[in-house]
Amino acid sequence: MAATIESRKTAPPESSYVAGLLKKGENAILKKIGEEATETVMAAKDGDKLSLVHEVADLWFHCLVLLASRGLGPQDVLSELE
Repeated sequence: MAATIESRKTAPPESSYVAGLLKKGENAILKKIGEEATETVMAAKDGDKLSLVHEVADLWFHCLVLLASRGLGPQDVLSELE
């Protein structure tokens, strides 16, 4: 996934969600992370496992976009977790 996000950073914004989000700037990315975090909490509270997985995937995706915007990737987070 990180490689796909990286490859889409330079795509035309009208043809790539990632490129479009990056063009809108960091505030747009942070807003999406906030929205997805809230939706993740709501799905967890509802007890719907499939919805929870979907929302965590959305949250992770947008966090990966944020990392890519800063020249970072999943390995940076994994190294911190170790």
